[in-house]
Amino acid sequence: MRYLSTRGRVGGLSFEDAVLMGLADDGGLLLPESIPVIPEKTLHDWAQLSYSDLAFNILSLYADDIPPETLHALITRAYAGFDHPEITPVVQRDDLYILELFHGPTLAFKDLALQFLGNLFEYLTEKNGSRMNILGATSGDTGSAAICGVRGRKNINIFILHPNGRVSPVQRMQMTTVPDANVFNVAVEGTFDTCQSIVKELFEDLEFKERFSLASINSINWARLAAQIVYYFYAWGRVWKATGREDATFAVPTGNFGDVFAGLLARRMGLPVRPLIIATNENNILTRFVCAGDYSTGQVVETIAPSMDIQVASNFERYLYLLYGQDAQRTRGAMETFKKTHALGFSAEEQRLVAKDFSSHSVSQPEITATIRDFHQKTGYLLDPHTAVGVAAGLKLRNDDSPLICLSTAHPAKFAKAVHNAVGFDPPRPAQLAGIEDRPERYTVMRADSQAVKALMVEKLQSL
Repeated sequence: MRYLSTRGRVGGLSFEDAVLMGLADDGGLLLPESIPVIPEKTLHDWAQLSYSDLAFNILSLYADDIPPETLHALITRAYAGFDHPEITPVVQRDDLYILELFHGPTLAFKDLALQFLGNLFEYLTEKNGSRMNILGATSGDTGSAAICGVRGRKNINIFILHPNGRVSPVQRMQMTTVPDANVFNVAVEGTFDTCQSIVKELFEDLEFKERFSLASINSINWARLAAQIVYYFYAWGRVWKATGREDATFAVPTGNFGDVFAGLLARRMGLPVRPLIIATNENNILTRFVCAGDYSTGQVVETIAPSMDIQVASNFERYLYLLYGQDAQRTRGAMETFKKTHALGFSAEEQRLVAKDFSSHSVSQPEITATIRDFHQKTGYLLDPHTAVGVAAGLKLRNDDSPLICLSTAHPAKFAKAVHNAVGFDPPRPAQLAGIEDRPERYTVMRADSQAVKALMVEKLQSL
């Protein structure tokens, strides 16, 4: 399997090269040259596998330059610390299925990819005798999952930017209370989009990127998406075995377009599911794109689902490349236009093609609270605010009796205040969060300036 950039000036990369490059050197995002298609019989065979074995079968298609026994070991170790034997159990509540993606060490779906990516990074640095400095931005959950994946590892440092005051207290403390010397947290005065823009700018400084061996843990890194494909196949298999129905619908809460794009890849690999439901909060750029062909930025709204408070979806360029028929020149031109105008429009024919892949609905904050309350009253199940966005959109847009699978992206205890306001009590706290408020925090508050962040990184790395 070889990888190329959506902007056409990088290609022929192996999986390992793609992982290490992160953001393509031409500013684009990396994708496989072709997407493998899985025969129907194989899909049914895969439905019998454990999560780790399924992950091995899928990732083997994309990481064929890693020896099979090594890849299997990396995957097995990645999921050994999850607190549920199924890794991502599917539970039925009322007339829908909930795919629980929060059983990892930081209680969010990001663990599914970042525990694997942490092991992969360690393998690559040991293999190459190299050092690695990870740079990433987070709207809340990526940061803690990435830090957990690489904390204390030799030859790896990690710098995480989060928007100051715009993540939940638990999300912040999961990052800032980690004491390992290779972990650096930066609270940027701005939004997640600000943090993401700084990260991208530093990766586009190729001299800086090469000098300090920068690596990406955001979903701009292809390995993140490859690992996330797995749980779509796993959930589909569990529901197919339970119902005999193959035509399930996935409802996916998303802001950065990575989680739902992994689902689209699963569908293009042959998973026989309906168009994916993109569930957004009031930061609804993706809903406006799907429903009206309007991809234009607005003011970021602070909501009770903060991990989705995003106006520029970093994975959108990958879909744009596919929508444009893999025309790299057109994709490059569109992204240059978007950088200048903060807006893209789409023709009626392009909107028709989009509708074959997605439907979408935006959920307001009062609706999020009502969904948490009503779903708990009806089923006894506690939703976190992001999962509530997915459930609300899924119930709104389902139009037949096909099984509805809603992705549950985080444990409700990570957003105790929002859940308490909905149901009148705090969600039970998992062991991972015990005593977190009593631990000392370490982070640096900085203005939104890429050069200031660069100077901080240089200072910290040269002092090691």
